[in-house]
Amino acid sequence: MEHSLKHGPEYALMTVHLAPGERLVAESGALVAYDPALKVTAAARGGLLGSLKRRVFGGESFFQTTIDGATTGGTLRLAPGSPGDITALTLAPGQELLIQSSCYLASTPDLQLDSRWGGARGFFSGVGLFLLLARGPGTVWISSFGALCELPVADSHIVDTGHIVAFDSTLDYRITKVGGLKSLFLSGEGLVASFQGRGRVFIQSRNPLSFASFLHPFRPTQKNNT
Repeated sequence: MEHSLKHGPEYALMTVHLAPGERLVAESGALVAYDPALKVTAAARGGLLGSLKRRVFGGESFFQTTIDGATTGGTLRLAPGSPGDITALTLAPGQELLIQSSCYLASTPDLQLDSRWGGARGFFSGVGLFLLLARGPGTVWISSFGALCELPVADSHIVDTGHIVAFDSTLDYRITKVGGLKSLFLSGEGLVASFQGRGRVFIQSRNPLSFASFLHPFRPTQKNNT
Protein backbone atom coordinates (compact mmCIF):
# COMPACT_ATOMS: atom_id res chain seq x y z
CA MET A 1 0.00 0.00 0.00
CA GLU A 2 1.43 3.35 -1.05
CA HIS A 3 0.24 6.74 0.19
CA SER A 4 1.19 10.39 -0.22
CA LEU A 5 0.15 13.60 1.53
CA LYS A 6 -0.31 16.99 -0.14
CA HIS A 7 -1.59 20.48 0.71
CA GLY A 8 -0.58 20.25 4.39
CA PRO A 9 -0.51 21.48 7.00
CA GLU A 10 -3.54 23.66 6.26
CA TYR A 11 -5.72 21.47 4.03
CA ALA A 12 -4.07 18.07 3.87
CA LEU A 13 -5.29 15.53 1.34
CA MET A 14 -4.20 11.88 1.43
CA THR A 15 -3.83 9.81 -1.74
CA VAL A 16 -3.65 6.03 -1.35
CA HIS A 17 -2.91 3.44 -4.03
CA LEU A 18 -4.27 0.00 -3.23
CA ALA A 19 -2.83 -3.06 -4.92
CA PRO A 20 -5.24 -5.86 -5.86
CA GLY A 21 -6.66 -7.42 -2.70
CA GLU A 22 -5.40 -4.68 -0.35
CA ARG A 23 -7.89 -2.94 1.95
CA LEU A 24 -8.12 0.30 3.89
CA VAL A 25 -10.58 1.23 6.66
CA ALA A 26 -11.61 4.90 6.88
CA GLU A 27 -13.78 7.04 9.10
CA SER A 28 -17.25 7.56 7.66
CA GLY A 29 -17.34 10.69 5.50
CA ALA A 30 -13.58 10.86 4.94
CA LEU A 31 -13.64 9.42 1.41
CA VAL A 32 -13.25 12.22 -1.16
CA ALA A 33 -12.77 10.36 -4.46
CA TYR A 34 -11.86 6.89 -5.74
CA ASP A 35 -11.39 4.80 -8.87
CA PRO A 36 -14.53 2.92 -9.92
CA ALA A 37 -12.60 -0.36 -9.90
CA LEU A 38 -12.35 -0.18 -6.11
CA LYS A 39 -15.02 -1.82 -3.96
CA VAL A 40 -16.40 0.52 -1.28
CA THR A 41 -18.62 -0.74 1.55
CA ALA A 42 -19.91 0.77 4.79
CA ALA A 43 -20.34 -1.56 7.73
CA ALA A 44 -20.38 -1.65 11.52
CA ARG A 45 -16.79 -2.84 11.92
CA GLY A 46 -16.17 -5.04 14.94
CA GLY A 47 -19.83 -6.04 15.14
CA LEU A 48 -22.79 -4.20 16.59
CA LEU A 49 -21.47 -3.92 20.16
CA GLY A 50 -17.98 -2.87 19.08
CA SER A 51 -19.35 -0.17 16.78
CA LEU A 52 -21.76 1.10 19.43
CA LYS A 53 -18.91 1.31 21.91
CA ARG A 54 -16.78 3.41 19.54
CA ARG A 55 -19.77 5.61 18.68
CA VAL A 56 -21.04 6.23 22.21
CA PHE A 57 -17.76 6.13 24.10
CA GLY A 58 -15.18 7.15 21.50
CA GLY A 59 -17.15 9.74 19.55
CA GLU A 60 -16.52 8.02 16.23
CA SER A 61 -19.07 7.11 13.57
CA PHE A 62 -21.14 3.96 14.01
CA PHE A 63 -20.22 2.90 10.46
CA GLN A 64 -16.76 2.78 8.95
CA THR A 65 -15.91 2.68 5.25
CA THR A 66 -13.84 -0.20 3.88
CA ILE A 67 -12.14 0.30 0.53
CA ASP A 68 -11.02 -2.89 -1.22
CA GLY A 69 -8.50 -3.03 -4.06
CA ALA A 70 -10.57 -5.87 -5.58
CA THR A 71 -8.95 -7.52 -8.62
CA THR A 72 -7.26 -4.54 -10.28
CA GLY A 73 -6.38 -2.12 -7.48
CA GLY A 74 -6.79 1.63 -7.76
CA THR A 75 -6.38 5.05 -6.19
CA LEU A 76 -8.48 6.83 -3.57
CA ARG A 77 -8.32 10.14 -1.73
CA LEU A 78 -9.21 10.92 1.88
CA ALA A 79 -9.54 14.14 3.88
CA PRO A 80 -10.61 14.96 7.46
CA GLY A 81 -13.62 17.11 8.26
CA SER A 82 -11.61 20.04 9.65
CA PRO A 83 -8.78 22.01 8.00
CA GLY A 84 -5.43 20.68 9.14
CA ASP A 85 -2.73 18.09 8.67
CA ILE A 86 -2.51 14.29 8.40
CA THR A 87 0.24 11.92 9.50
CA ALA A 88 0.74 8.16 9.35
CA LEU A 89 1.89 6.20 12.41
CA THR A 90 2.97 2.56 12.14
CA LEU A 91 2.47 0.57 15.33
CA ALA A 92 4.44 -2.56 16.15
CA PRO A 93 2.64 -5.66 17.50
CA GLY A 94 1.18 -4.76 20.90
CA GLN A 95 2.11 -1.08 20.61
CA GLU A 96 -0.77 1.19 21.62
CA LEU A 97 -1.77 4.75 20.77
CA LEU A 98 -4.56 6.76 22.41
CA ILE A 99 -6.34 9.04 19.94
CA GLN A 100 -8.62 11.98 20.69
CA SER A 101 -12.17 11.65 19.43
CA SER A 102 -12.52 13.00 15.85
CA CYS A 103 -8.78 12.76 15.09
CA TYR A 104 -8.93 9.20 13.69
CA LEU A 105 -8.94 9.23 9.87
CA ALA A 106 -8.07 5.74 8.60
CA SER A 107 -6.17 2.55 9.35
CA THR A 108 -5.05 -0.74 7.88
CA PRO A 109 -7.53 -3.58 8.59
CA ASP A 110 -5.08 -5.42 10.86
CA LEU A 111 -5.06 -2.53 13.36
CA GLN A 112 -7.36 -3.02 16.37
CA LEU A 113 -9.58 -0.13 17.50
CA ASP A 114 -11.17 0.09 20.93
CA SER A 115 -12.25 2.75 23.43
CA ARG A 116 -10.75 3.71 26.75
CA TRP A 117 -11.95 5.91 29.62
CA GLY A 118 -10.33 9.34 29.42
CA GLY A 119 -11.28 10.65 32.85
CA ALA A 120 -14.37 12.63 33.85
CA ARG A 121 -12.62 15.97 33.45
CA GLY A 122 -11.81 15.08 29.87
CA PHE A 123 -15.51 15.50 29.12
CA PHE A 124 -15.50 19.13 30.25
CA SER A 125 -12.28 19.88 28.38
CA GLY A 126 -13.70 18.95 24.98
CA VAL A 127 -11.20 16.09 24.55
CA GLY A 128 -14.01 13.58 24.88
CA LEU A 129 -15.19 11.33 27.69
CA PHE A 130 -13.47 8.39 26.02
CA LEU A 131 -10.35 8.04 23.89
CA LEU A 132 -9.88 5.67 20.99
CA LEU A 133 -7.26 3.00 21.60
CA ALA A 134 -5.34 1.81 18.53
CA ARG A 135 -3.30 -1.37 18.97
CA GLY A 136 -0.72 -2.68 16.52
CA PRO A 137 0.39 -4.21 14.34
CA GLY A 138 -0.81 -1.85 11.65
CA THR A 139 -0.80 1.73 10.44
CA VAL A 140 -3.15 4.48 11.57
CA TRP A 141 -3.61 7.91 10.01
CA ILE A 142 -4.53 10.72 12.37
CA SER A 143 -5.62 14.26 11.54
CA SER A 144 -5.36 17.58 13.33
CA PHE A 145 -7.03 20.98 13.43
CA GLY A 146 -4.16 23.12 12.19
CA ALA A 147 -0.58 21.89 12.00
CA LEU A 148 0.42 18.59 13.63
CA CYS A 149 3.48 18.43 15.88
CA GLU A 150 5.18 15.55 17.72
CA LEU A 151 6.39 16.26 21.26
CA PRO A 152 8.83 13.75 22.76
CA VAL A 153 8.32 13.24 26.50
CA ALA A 154 11.32 11.96 28.47
CA ASP A 155 10.06 12.75 31.98
CA SER A 156 7.06 15.07 32.17
CA HIS A 157 5.20 17.56 30.00
CA ILE A 158 2.02 19.61 30.30
CA VAL A 159 -0.34 20.11 27.35
CA ASP A 160 -3.59 22.05 27.03
CA THR A 161 -6.31 19.42 26.60
CA GLY A 162 -7.79 21.15 23.54
CA HIS A 163 -4.52 20.71 21.63
CA ILE A 164 -4.08 16.95 22.21
CA VAL A 165 -4.41 14.73 19.12
CA ALA A 166 -2.88 11.44 20.31
CA PHE A 167 -0.27 10.00 22.67
CA ASP A 168 1.54 6.75 23.40
CA SER A 169 -0.08 4.49 25.97
CA THR A 170 3.33 4.25 27.70
CA LEU A 171 2.62 7.70 29.14
CA ASP A 172 0.67 8.20 32.36
CA TYR A 173 -1.50 11.29 32.48
CA ARG A 174 -3.86 13.17 34.74
CA ILE A 175 -6.19 16.06 33.96
CA THR A 176 -5.77 19.05 36.25
CA LYS A 177 -7.00 22.62 36.28
CA VAL A 178 -4.81 25.69 36.14
CA GLY A 179 -6.14 28.61 38.15
CA GLY A 180 -9.46 28.73 39.94
CA LEU A 181 -13.06 28.10 38.95
CA LYS A 182 -13.34 31.60 37.48
CA SER A 183 -10.67 30.91 34.85
CA LEU A 184 -12.09 27.45 34.22
CA PHE A 185 -15.70 28.39 33.50
CA LEU A 186 -15.49 32.04 32.39
CA SER A 187 -12.34 32.32 30.31
CA GLY A 188 -12.41 28.87 28.72
CA GLU A 189 -8.94 28.12 30.08
CA GLY A 190 -7.84 26.01 32.96
CA LEU A 191 -7.66 22.30 32.01
CA VAL A 192 -4.36 20.68 31.11
CA ALA A 193 -3.04 17.14 30.82
CA SER A 194 0.06 16.40 32.85
CA PHE A 195 2.00 13.58 31.16
CA GLN A 196 4.58 11.45 32.96
CA GLY A 197 6.98 8.82 31.59
CA ARG A 198 8.55 8.27 28.20
CA GLY A 199 6.71 8.48 24.91
CA ARG A 200 5.22 10.84 22.33
CA VAL A 201 2.40 13.35 22.44
CA PHE A 202 0.98 14.62 19.16
CA ILE A 203 -0.53 18.10 19.36
CA GLN A 204 -2.48 20.36 17.01
CA SER A 205 -1.62 24.03 16.59
CA ARG A 206 -5.26 25.14 16.85
CA ASN A 207 -7.87 24.48 19.53
CA PRO A 208 -11.36 23.77 18.08
CA LEU A 209 -13.13 25.24 21.11
CA SER A 210 -11.05 28.42 21.01
CA PHE A 211 -11.80 28.76 17.30
CA ALA A 212 -15.52 28.33 17.96
CA SER A 213 -15.33 31.05 20.62
CA PHE A 214 -13.53 33.31 18.15
CA LEU A 215 -16.31 32.85 15.56
CA HIS A 216 -19.21 33.20 18.00
CA PRO A 217 -19.43 37.04 17.98
CA PHE A 218 -19.67 37.00 14.17
CA ARG A 219 -22.57 34.56 13.89
CA PRO A 220 -25.81 36.03 12.50
CA THR A 221 -28.54 36.68 15.05
CA GLN A 222 -32.24 37.11 14.50
CA LYS A 223 -33.56 40.49 15.59
CA ASN A 224 -36.87 40.79 17.35
CA ASN A 225 -38.85 43.70 15.85
CA THR A 226 -41.73 43.48 18.26
